[in-house]
Amino acid sequence: MTAQQARQPQSWHTLDVGVVIERLGSDAKIGLTSEAAGRLASEHGPNALPAPAKPSSFLLLAGQFRSPLIYILFAASALAAGMGHWADAGVILGVVLTNALIGTYQERRAERSMAALRSLSTLQVRVLRDGSEQSLSAQDLVPGDILLMAAGDAVGADARLIEEVAFAVAEATLTGESVPVSKNVAALPASTSLADRRNMVFSGTYVSAGRARAVVVATGTHTEVGGIARMTESAQEPKTPLEVRIGQLGRYLVYAAIVLFFAVMALGLARGLPYSEVLMVAISQMVSVIPEGLPVAMTIALAVGMQRMAGRGAVIRRLSAVETLGSINIICSDKTGTLTRNEMTVSALWLPGGREIAISGVGYAPQGELSGLDTDRVSIDSSVKALLEACVLCNDAEVVPPEDEAAQWTVLGDPTEAALLVAAGKADIEVSALRQRYPRLAEIPFDSDTKMMATSHSRLPGRSTVYIKGAPESVLKLCHSDGKAALLSAGDAGEAMAADALRVLAVARVDDLDLDITAGFDELAGRATLLGLLGQIDPPREEVKLAVAACLAAGIRPVMVTGDHKITGLAIARALGIAQDGARAVDGAELERMSNAELLEQLDGIAVFARVHPAQKLRIVEILQSRGDVVAMTGDGVNDAPALSRADVGVAMGITGTEVAKSAAKIVITDDNFATIVDAVEQGRVVYCNLKKVILFLFVTSVDEVLILLLALLAGYPLPLAAVQILWINVVTESTLTVNLVMDPPDGEEMHRAPVLRGEPLVDRAMLVRIATLVPVAVAATFGWYAWRLSSGLPYDLVRSETFTVMALCQWFNVLNCQSSTRSALHLGILRNHWLAGGLVLSVVLQAVVLYWPPFNKLFHTAPIPITDLLSMVALASSVLWIEELRKFWVRNFLNQNILRR
Repeated sequence: MTAQQARQPQSWHTLDVGVVIERLGSDAKIGLTSEAAGRLASEHGPNALPAPAKPSSFLLLAGQFRSPLIYILFAASALAAGMGHWADAGVILGVVLTNALIGTYQERRAERSMAALRSLSTLQVRVLRDGSEQSLSAQDLVPGDILLMAAGDAVGADARLIEEVAFAVAEATLTGESVPVSKNVAALPASTSLADRRNMVFSGTYVSAGRARAVVVATGTHTEVGGIARMTESAQEPKTPLEVRIGQLGRYLVYAAIVLFFAVMALGLARGLPYSEVLMVAISQMVSVIPEGLPVAMTIALAVGMQRMAGRGAVIRRLSAVETLGSINIICSDKTGTLTRNEMTVSALWLPGGREIAISGVGYAPQGELSGLDTDRVSIDSSVKALLEACVLCNDAEVVPPEDEAAQWTVLGDPTEAALLVAAGKADIEVSALRQRYPRLAEIPFDSDTKMMATSHSRLPGRSTVYIKGAPESVLKLCHSDGKAALLSAGDAGEAMAADALRVLAVARVDDLDLDITAGFDELAGRATLLGLLGQIDPPREEVKLAVAACLAAGIRPVMVTGDHKITGLAIARALGIAQDGARAVDGAELERMSNAELLEQLDGIAVFARVHPAQKLRIVEILQSRGDVVAMTGDGVNDAPALSRADVGVAMGITGTEVAKSAAKIVITDDNFATIVDAVEQGRVVYCNLKKVILFLFVTSVDEVLILLLALLAGYPLPLAAVQILWINVVTESTLTVNLVMDPPDGEEMHRAPVLRGEPLVDRAMLVRIATLVPVAVAATFGWYAWRLSSGLPYDLVRSETFTVMALCQWFNVLNCQSSTRSALHLGILRNHWLAGGLVLSVVLQAVVLYWPPFNKLFHTAPIPITDLLSMVALASSVLWIEELRKFWVRNFLNQNILRR
């Protein structure tokens, strides 16, 4: 089919499957050829919706002026112009425009960074091409591709079903249907509405159960969701809580600037000072209150945080997650693959009658032997063969051999099921031959509620056998009671395996039964014969134990939430340090019997939640949040989506995670490793800590300027700083430092502090204390120099230039002070942050330009300062650093560090 034909309205749901495939030039058994797929891709283009229109640079620039802080500066410029100070007015406007240009550049840069990070988590789909299964980006789908789908997959394009088994799709995003829709392959009338097209799947929806094959009929803008894409083009991501709090802080500062303006005017006029002089002082005060560099610094801090996290394997999907990470005090983590290596290996078999068999070898290469407890090797008798053959047939995974000696065996499907195939291979069972000999007739797919799956196979003409695989407690309930003693023995054996940190599966068989998938497992109850148990080991990741210890030191409590047996989970939790002395495990059945009040009471003593279903995961998150905890929850399955959405930070697995889980999460970790989550938490704390450093630095500077101007007014001195000089300090001197201060690397103490409290104010008590200690020193040095030099009879322009420079020098020393509240700036070293070192050098150069370049002397009311005087000014301004060093020394040696390091 040509691209032009594909653009015409088609009623694919009305056609038989064979007709659809024929029209699209595809083949149900081999799919498209690579050549045909390439040709169709060039005709149809990428399978993607048009990207939202990026705001133009002009609109981004205009957005920089939509701030009450900027309105104050415009007002100051207008007042200066009204008094005839055109140079001052021009400089204020010029610096505001420069600040806006910097903000525009940084926003565009952050936008590009976020786009690049989002591309790391693009949708992957499975297709049939050239007769083999392939994984590719959904953007590469073309009409005619054969889609392979299973529970948890996202549908990458509109497609017509070819075959399905217990297949259901969640279509709420498209049709509003709140429950998953069961699908079939039968043709439908032309008048069938979109919501009732049971033989179609649509882009943007998710598979909730079963498996299916479908042929792609529409891609990109020609899909159903493409038709309504324009309705969402104008949607914008809401502001994060941090942005809201900074916006609120900005409004408070505007109110403060207005109040200060009128207070200065009233005070000056009451003293009988000339109106024009008082007005210039009031304008200067108003300018000094505004921290112009704060919005730009916040944008850079969040963007840098996202990039650093991506570098460590954590892709941020929601900007709010960056700030929330610093507040997490509970991490609910899955076990398999996150805390463990996810390299499942069957290491033990148990057969009815109490026979135990050990299996050697690790990983997915079928290399190993079966041995008894007292013998080196066992013969593969009928009971062992029956158990392992059942594991092969009741199994959806595949193990693919390496293409060369340097490569490794790879798994397609669930690692737990792949381990069963490897065990069968070690017993010399040919997996592919066995599956061809006994093809699957029907199946009940694995379900997280029943914790079982069942398949039906034709073993003899006219007779079929059903194989069941799943959790021992579920499978044993289906077995007939004739062998009650054997079932009890199996239960004990399963618990013994679990106590050794083995994941246990039970396998059973029902002979001479046609599987009725609509009846589910109910018809199998009491009819199954137990074939045996298998114990799988999934060793803990070596790095996770260190990550757990880091969590505990940081005031974060890890909790295991697993589908495994509680004994297995508790054994792993103890090995990793998650379960401390006295901690216990609770399974889903016990959890179900607990009221919310009982669960709240016992919560601190529970280290492992085992055998929990999705609704219980959601309940665990909500109970933790109800007592004020900030919760991160990991998940990978389609049924984990509600808990991931409800958690403060939902964390999806990048390797094993379904597209549903990734869409519901705020973070996707690319290596499925618990240690990566801890690294992301550390980076979240770094971002928040660096923003607090910037806010402290900006506030100290603003308060310094306000107090110096007020002291001059009260003492009857002329204006010590011109409005344009204040603006220079606020925008040029500060900006060269703040945008680089947010680049500070971790100081090593982030994971030794308590989590950031939810709703903690940006300017908290600890910051106010530091402001109260830093400000007096800088004010005394600056105003003292100004008063002394003015009384010496020096020219006013020179004294004002020196005061302006002492002020800048104090800020250069203060930025070093702000890097840590307890650690010495001399110990940290300026080269620790190369960006900040470069910013300081740039700031010094710019200050020299404004002092010694004649055109700037006129604009900024400055005069060249003799070099000999500069050395005295540097020595005086350095007192800001030395006095703060004394305070830090006192804090480190005489106060409780655990309290004051925050």
